[in-house]
Amino acid sequence: MTRAVLSLGANLGDRAAAIRTAFAALKDEGVLVARSTLYETPPWGPVEQPPYLNAIAIVRGDRDAAGWLVRAHELEQAAGRTREVRWGPRTLDVDIVTVTRDDGTPVTSDDPRLTLPHPRAHERAFVLLPWATLEPGAVLPGRGRVADLLAALPADELVAVNRWDHLH
Repeated sequence: MTRAVLSLGANLGDRAAAIRTAFAALKDEGVLVARSTLYETPPWGPVEQPPYLNAIAIVRGDRDAAGWLVRAHELEQAAGRTREVRWGPRTLDVDIVTVTRDDGTPVTSDDPRLTLPHPRAHERAFVLLPWATLEPGAVLPGRGRVADLLAALPADELVAVNRWDHLH
């Protein structure tokens, strides 16, 4: 058994429906432990595109890190995700932030297909804020407490992450 923190984002089509559908699939599979509310955020990266909705899901199940990556790609494919432009717009993006074994040991990986913990999570308010709201004591392995990482980010990045109350 492992526990994973997934970051979900969408900025094409019905963004909320794409994330809700992914949450529902994880719940139906019996692996969803908790989910954050949605947050609207400006796009990240060099490509001009519409704003994102972002959320965090905590999952637990009989998968190793590679198994969570396969599941993330299945969720993206079900939402019609195409991989044409790096950091471009997407119907659904599911990133694995961390994977932890049952004994609490974090899984680490330098594999370019799945680097764990996620190599840029510590600098992304759209990951840290929903995660800290969902799990106030969360720790990003190798980086420290999520709340401390949030406090270290520039204020303009934090104010750009806005709770989106249209989930229900």
